[in-house]
Amino acid sequence: QVHMVESGGGLVQPGGSLRLSCEASGSTFSFNTMAWYRQAPGKQRELVTIITSRGMTNYADAVKGRFTISRGNAKNTVYLQMNSLKPEDTAVYYCNADFIIEGNYWGQGTQVTVSS
Repeated sequence: QVHMVESGGGLVQPGGSLRLSCEASGSTFSFNTMAWYRQAPGKQRELVTIITSRGMTNYADAVKGRFTISRGNAKNTVYLQMNSLKPEDTAVYYCNADFIIEGNYWGQGTQVTVSS
């Protein structure tokens, strides 16, 4: 059974930085893809960034050049470095892990609030 653990959200001023962490523990295999989504109040959940097992990445236009997804040294761990944060980045951020055999899993979500 895969267990998702996220951390790193919080309150930050515009222009500040935060780093989110996500670990998908309990999997026998390495992930196929891991991704970060976000959902702001009254809006649909949207893809922020995704990384493949080979290290290929893709970003939403709104975060390109400001956010960076990376793999951790621990198995099935990813980070999201968020710089130059804007109020419109305020949302609940969800980690998603996809495994070829074990299926697709979501984290519980972590709140990111950008406000002065």
